[in-house]
Amino acid sequence: MGFGLGLTHYIPVVFYGIAWIMCLVALLGRPLITFYFLIPLLPYETFREHLLDFPLGGNMLSFLVFSVVIGALLHGKRLPRSGIYTIWAIFGIYLYFSMWYGAMVGTVPLPLWITDKNFAMWKDYMLLPIVMVAGGLVIEDRKSVRTLIIIAAITLLVIDKGALQSSILTRTMTHFDESKRDGGPLGFAGSNGLAAFLTQFAFFFWGFGQYLKRRKYKILCYTLVGITIFAAMYTFSRAAYIALVAITLLLGVLKDRKLIPAVVVFLFTWQTLVPTAVTERVTMTTSSGQLDGSSNERVELWTAAEDSFLHSPVVGNGFATFAFGEHVDSLKDTHNWYVKVLVETGLIGLAIALALVWKILSLSWNLFRTSVDPLYKGLGLGLFLTICANLLLTFFGDRWTYLEINGLLWALLGAATRVYYLKEETAPVEEVPQIASELVANPYLVMR
Repeated sequence: MGFGLGLTHYIPVVFYGIAWIMCLVALLGRPLITFYFLIPLLPYETFREHLLDFPLGGNMLSFLVFSVVIGALLHGKRLPRSGIYTIWAIFGIYLYFSMWYGAMVGTVPLPLWITDKNFAMWKDYMLLPIVMVAGGLVIEDRKSVRTLIIIAAITLLVIDKGALQSSILTRTMTHFDESKRDGGPLGFAGSNGLAAFLTQFAFFFWGFGQYLKRRKYKILCYTLVGITIFAAMYTFSRAAYIALVAITLLLGVLKDRKLIPAVVVFLFTWQTLVPTAVTERVTMTTSSGQLDGSSNERVELWTAAEDSFLHSPVVGNGFATFAFGEHVDSLKDTHNWYVKVLVETGLIGLAIALALVWKILSLSWNLFRTSVDPLYKGLGLGLFLTICANLLLTFFGDRWTYLEINGLLWALLGAATRVYYLKEETAPVEEVPQIASELVANPYLVMR
C-alpha cells in the first residue's frame, strides 16, 4: 500500500480524513460521489482494518453509507418502486424481534448495545439492504449505471491482485495443504468467502460482457473474468469449483451455447488441465469411501441443526443464536445458510427469505429478458448469474450475510431497481448507425 515510497503509515490517516470529507459531500448534495467512493471499501475488509485505530474508524463504512442515504433524501431523491425494499424491511424487523426472542428464551446476551455480539451481527447484516437503498436513491440514469459497473470492475481487479498475492505469489503451490488458504483482502470472510466473492463476480462480468459491443471493451471484460477465475481456483474452495462448472453451464443455456460442450469436455478432462494442488483438493473429499474431516464436520453440524430446528420449527431459536452454542469442533456456523435460517428464524424466517430471493431473481431476469439497451441487458444477465452462484454457494456455508462477500452485489441490485424503470429508454446515440446520425444532423443529405 505504500507504493515503494515509504508512505504506508500515512495512507490510513489520509484516507480517514477523506472519508469524513466524503460524508460531508453526501450531506451537502453530492451523495452519488460518496456512493462511488465507498464501493471499493465494501469487500476490502483488510484495508478497513487500518481505520480501527482512529475515532469511530470501525464504523466508517456505516457512516459513509448512511450519509449517502440521508444526503439523497435531504435533496429530494426517492426510491424506485420495488417489492425488494418492502420485503427487506419486513425481514429486518422480523430478525430484530427474533434476536430478542433468542435472548429471552436462550443463554445469549441481551442485544442492548452495538458492542453486544448478537446486536452487532444484526447491524452488520442490515447494512446490506442499506447499501441497496443508497444505490436505489442515487443511481438515476444510464451514465451513473455505467460508472458504477466500471468502479465494480476496478474493485474486482484490486481484490484479484490481493488474492493472488496471498496465494500463488507468496506460497509454493505444487501440493495442497490448509496453510495455503486465507481470506486475502476479504479478511475474516475467510478463504471460502473470498472464493464465493470471486466466483460470483466472475460470472457477473462474464454475463455482462455478453452484451458489450466494442471489441476492446469485450476483451478487457473477459480478461478480468479469466483473472478472477484463476484467482478463485487458488482459493481451493470445492464449493466454488462446483459453482464455476454449474453456472458456466447455466450461461451456456441462457446465452452462449458453445459453453455447453466445453463444460462437458472439461468434466472428462479436468484432472489433466488443472494444477496438481487443485486436483488434490478435490479428490481429498473422500478417501477409502470416507468423507474428509471438513466434509464430515458439515454432516455432523447439519444433523445437530436438524434436532435444533425440530425443537422450535415455526419461529426458530432466535436470530444470531447458533454462534453462541456448543457445536462440533467449536464451530460457530451451520455451514449452510438455508439450515441457519431454519434453525434461527424457523419456517417463518425461511419463507420471508425465499420471497426476497424470488423477488431479486425476478428483477434481474426481467432486466435481462425485456431490456432494449444492451447495458441494461448485460446488467440483468450478470446479476442473475451472480445470484444463482450465490444461492448454490450458500449450500456450503453462509455466503449471504457477509458484507465483504455481497456488499457489491447489493449496490448493483440497488441500481437495478432504478434501471427497471429506465429500461424502456431507446438505445444510446453512439450505437445508432453513422449514416442515421448524419441524416439527423443534416437533413439535406436525404437529397443526395
